[in-house]
Amino acid sequence: MDLGGGFRGARALVTGGLGFTGSNLAIGLVEAGADVTIVDAMIPGYAGNLFNIAPIESRVTVNFCDVRDANAMNYLVRGHDYVFHLAGQVDHILSLSDPFPDIDINIKGTAVVMEALRRHNPSAKLIYTGTRGQYGPAVSLPVNEEAPTHPKGIYEISNLTAEKIIQVYNDAHGIAAVLLRLTNIYGPRAQMKHPRYGVANWFVRLALDDEAIKVFGDGRILRDFLYIDDAVEAIMMSALAPSAVGEVLNVGVDKPTDFVELAETIIDVAGSGRWGYAPFSPEREAQEPGDFYSDIGKIGRLVGWAPRTALADGLRQTVEFYRAHKAHYWGKDA
Repeated sequence: MDLGGGFRGARALVTGGLGFTGSNLAIGLVEAGADVTIVDAMIPGYAGNLFNIAPIESRVTVNFCDVRDANAMNYLVRGHDYVFHLAGQVDHILSLSDPFPDIDINIKGTAVVMEALRRHNPSAKLIYTGTRGQYGPAVSLPVNEEAPTHPKGIYEISNLTAEKIIQVYNDAHGIAAVLLRLTNIYGPRAQMKHPRYGVANWFVRLALDDEAIKVFGDGRILRDFLYIDDAVEAIMMSALAPSAVGEVLNVGVDKPTDFVELAETIIDVAGSGRWGYAPFSPEREAQEPGDFYSDIGKIGRLVGWAPRTALADGLRQTVEFYRAHKAHYWGKDA
């Protein structure tokens, strides 16, 4: 990606930086010349994995702490030009049975980060990565940023609340913020031990293990699946764009794929696995919003970003990564 040297010499803090999106972002930032500090609580069952930053481990600072720790965040935000806030509770199924981790991590944690910035580094720019789930069921397709928000779960509600908190700090306290709503992301460095989040990556694991991929319902529900490198490019470009400050921006793909096509493409790329239909579990059915794909016209106009990786190409790179590094990602549910 061509960032015009915008991160060269900049200081960047990445919360959740040992996870899936965070580690790929940290690698992108280091390669762009930034001085990167990673914050991660390494909560069991999440994507935090030190192997994720193997390519840059000698060039980053890692702080093992929690975004809910006000004393730690008050110290860590100081002196940074950019704060990429990616730490969060991301288990949709857990949020149905226990709402408090979402409330505590996603809402309280975000408030702690924003207060730390207000008090100790108000000139920093904050980039937040929320979820397309904040919209809930689509009223019309593709879904643009003006669509109503009717989330179906506590996870999505907590992300929307965090976004609103950040918007208040942008408007009332002058802390420049960019608010991103990311779609279904897949690719290297994701959590691969259990299926509670990241459906495309979980399908990849099943295919590599030559197991059956369960496609729920009739398999024709539409989603936009975004390769992680494209997502990282969108995050970094949005951080540098003055026109993105204070804006909500979709980060997705305007060419949707159904789950049958996803499963068949993964099996074809992997050369193993099989798929079959399965009924929705009650938990998944309760949170299923139906067809969804993003209108990405706004981020195209304001930032100049568009996805570049075709689904088959992204899946091929994903399969190659996990085939080479399986020992670092397979295992029992933590």
